[in-house]
Amino acid sequence: MPLAKTWQLIAGSAVAGLALSAVAVAAAGPWDSGQRKAERDRAASWGRTGGVDHAAGGLPQAAPSAPGVLPGLAPRTANAASTGGALAGALGPLLADPALGTARGASVVDIATGQVLYESGAGEAMTPASTLKIATASAALAALGPEHRIRTTVAPGAGPGEIVLVGGGDPSLTAKKKSPAGSGGSLVALAADTAQALKAAGTDTVTLGYDDSLYTGAVLHPNPVGRIGNIAPVTALTADEGRPDDSTSGYVERTDDPSKDTARAFAGLLRDRGIKVGGEPGRVKAPAGTQPLATTLSTPLAGLVERMLTNSDNDIAEALARQTALAAGRPASFEGGGQAVSEKLASLGVDLTGSRFADGSGLSHDDKVSTRLLTGLLVKAADPRHPELRPVLTGLPVAGFTGTLRSRNAGASPAAGLVRAKTGTLTGANSLAGTVVGPSGRLLAFAFLTAKAPDKLPAEKGLDKLAAAVATTS
Repeated sequence: MPLAKTWQLIAGSAVAGLALSAVAVAAAGPWDSGQRKAERDRAASWGRTGGVDHAAGGLPQAAPSAPGVLPGLAPRTANAASTGGALAGALGPLLADPALGTARGASVVDIATGQVLYESGAGEAMTPASTLKIATASAALAALGPEHRIRTTVAPGAGPGEIVLVGGGDPSLTAKKKSPAGSGGSLVALAADTAQALKAAGTDTVTLGYDDSLYTGAVLHPNPVGRIGNIAPVTALTADEGRPDDSTSGYVERTDDPSKDTARAFAGLLRDRGIKVGGEPGRVKAPAGTQPLATTLSTPLAGLVERMLTNSDNDIAEALARQTALAAGRPASFEGGGQAVSEKLASLGVDLTGSRFADGSGLSHDDKVSTRLLTGLLVKAADPRHPELRPVLTGLPVAGFTGTLRSRNAGASPAAGLVRAKTGTLTGANSLAGTVVGPSGRLLAFAFLTAKAPDKLPAEKGLDKLAAAVATTS
């Protein structure tokens, strides 16, 4: 890495740490979710079944937070007016760039104080594309908490020798021995535990059914763009996101029937472990109230949120919207998820004027949010009173380094290593929302939404210039 970029990243990280300490509780820590995964996995591995991603009984407990390293800084309130004026002078001409399209909204907020430093069309609800995932993540974390894990189980069937693979909607579920995406629910471990339980009961031949009835409604995304490799059919039982290869993000053609394919993979894993499985797995309803033979657990919700935001993972986003619906007692569907997300965000006290949540991923042009809502959620995620929302910040891609920002504001850009933001791109809709530490040491939340841009790449460059201007002006 060139010396200049190394210095910039180190300096940016140091300033970011100082600024964040002003708005985070020392005991919770804004970087808990981003830095505790090894501790959490180690603690989970002490379960009596011996696996980090599968266990019987209660859920693993979170590792305790480390004590604060730096004392909190007093909120910076001086020179807010001059900062706002400087931002207006810097952002105004950039927002007027025709490459951004015919409509645009902008919001910049001081996270420590909640003070609005710049707004332009901030109350107008527009199509957010994938920046909607900030809203989905916030709602899911508020509803379920960062340590929540999603269960996939094997239950006894209705008759002798029958077992049922029951989907809980885990988007991290994998059929691979070692998942390329990292920790998550494991069909391999689930098959091993199931085979062990069956053999202990004197059973070596079974009929396998699968139950994916937890989710309801349409399985195909209503936007055709969501059916051509951007997302798998949304079911409660999907391994490896329905991907036929070892990819973990991005475009790839998906299986047409994730539930059946997952059950077939599980049958093969049982056979590998000495259990005879007769015939093809069929869709059945698992008997109510039965004790599972075996269970595997998803990545904790905090990790799912971080993975979703970093890679703009549509499959995880739709799963989290449905998990939010289930927590609210609503149908786990596109419609139920949208209603539950809206209700949960309202409970956080953010401005939902004009908002509509047609899905959880932002693939729908019918989604509508304002830049004021997006910055409001980012401020909530840094609020010491809402430590459960912190993964919304820690999961944001880093400009020039990670995820969907790896190649944006990279190299010699003054925003490289300093801007953390969620990207959004649909035909005619481009967006960027995240955080940055400015020269004054303030941690700022920003959001930019644009509509009807003539071309995607110039629009993205225009958004990157806006983010860089916030990084260098404030």
